[in-house]
Amino acid sequence: MRVGFAGTPGFAAQALEAILAAGFRVEWVLTQPDRPHGRGLSSSPGVVKSLALERGLRLLQPASLNSDACAPLVTQPLDVLVVAAYGLILPPPMLAWPRQGCLNIHASLLPRWRGAAPIVRAILAGDCETGISIMRMEEGLDSGPVLWRHAVAIDPRETSGTLHDKLARLGARAIVEALRAVERGDVPEGEAQSAAEATYARKIARRETVIDWTAEARAVDRMVRAFDPAPGAQTSLEGATIKIWKAAPLSGRFGAPGTVLRADDSDIVVACGDGALVVAELQREGRRRMDARAFLAGRALAAGTRLGG
Repeated sequence: MRVGFAGTPGFAAQALEAILAAGFRVEWVLTQPDRPHGRGLSSSPGVVKSLALERGLRLLQPASLNSDACAPLVTQPLDVLVVAAYGLILPPPMLAWPRQGCLNIHASLLPRWRGAAPIVRAILAGDCETGISIMRMEEGLDSGPVLWRHAVAIDPRETSGTLHDKLARLGARAIVEALRAVERGDVPEGEAQSAAEATYARKIARRETVIDWTAEARAVDRMVRAFDPAPGAQTSLEGATIKIWKAAPLSGRFGAPGTVLRADDSDIVVACGDGALVVAELQREGRRRMDARAFLAGRALAAGTRLGG
């Protein structure tokens, strides 16, 4: 069976590696163009590109799938195209290219959290469960029929980083099972998604990462976990940006939101609209992440100090 693959980051690379390990013949790998990273803005390859080059796979990095450069590609024989966190919308000619269609590995239980940031949105919303959906792609955004769902619990202290890794491993196993079903001719018709039940996981805007201390502590805690490892939940201290990386909510009523209630050797406690946040790890602008003790050793923080605007 001739398999194509389209993906860019580490989530996708785990799936590609599993497909190769299972012995499938990967004819083509599509990934996004190299992007500038870091302070020097030097271009570096994505994880999928690095893996494809290491394994000697045929690689394409089109900036657009609507360009003439992709027209010759769809004339090549292909049985199935696997798509995982690719980042480009597949136009109709690409969707019609593989004989058995295009299968997407999506990191949610569709139709909940269609779109770009399903892992972060699930944690922000306080969901108790998420998972992997293997769906047959169509022109709509993550709207095609779902062939298989694989659910996992979201642990109480889950971060986007830990959940990403859990779902990447699950997605890699799920797509191998799916390809074996395609090979056997044992693919279900699929379950049509309910548009009425769909929710959308839009990309995270910078303004969403700023902590609103008037929110309840449990919501602020979810922000901290949802934005770890990137981009980080942020607040300000005397005009400087502070990112909070590890914290826990505390029940009760503690006074004006954003007020530092305690700052000692073990932690920093900040009042919220309902409850308080116990901050264990944070980061000053331009510095490394550090625990509360190390932070306070370099910057005293008196009770009554206000965080945020």
